[in-house]
Amino acid sequence: MLDECRSAAETAALPAALQVALKEWDAVCRALADGRQMLLLRKGGIYEAAGEFELEHRRFLLFPTFVHQNPRMLKNSQSLQTTAVEPSQVCPSAAACVTDIIPVTNRAAMDALDDQHVWAAPLIDMRFNYKPRNPLYLLLVRVYRLARPRMIENTPEYAGCKSWVKLEQSVTTAAALPVLDESRYQERRRLILDRLNGAAIA
Repeated sequence: MLDECRSAAETAALPAALQVALKEWDAVCRALADGRQMLLLRKGGIYEAAGEFELEHRRFLLFPTFVHQNPRMLKNSQSLQTTAVEPSQVCPSAAACVTDIIPVTNRAAMDALDDQHVWAAPLIDMRFNYKPRNPLYLLLVRVYRLARPRMIENTPEYAGCKSWVKLEQSVTTAAALPVLDESRYQERRRLILDRLNGAAIA
């Protein structure tokens, strides 16, 4: 499994500003920004070229969403914010760089990473069961806290079931600091890759 993953750990750096954002549950955005998690799950939006997996955008802001957050889908949902409609303004406070894209072919692989994310078993099952012929991809991300996050209008153009949004204005990443320093990130990354290798062999 892992011989197909593409690593870009040595190039996990932010540009001076970002205008593309990935929509993700607020609870997951907070887990990423707090260093409790460095994983994202995706189906679709990834293609293979010349034997390497590629993503539409490898560097992006994290755009928090609230409406579809479900306490059953998260391990610890006491502080979960749920709303009937998305807020009129949001404040992206973190950015991410994808270092690895790994196809996940079986449930055992995610079971091996149970302590590395905030998702509960029903969400993992749902991701595997949705369009089961399509591969599920695990993204390893290096996350940075923005030094100067700013509130932005949550326009109708950002609404709907879409992963990526292009913001009306770019957001500076100047002085953004990594949530995990290089040593800690590489240590966690290696742990994750080793467990995935072990699950593939078992």
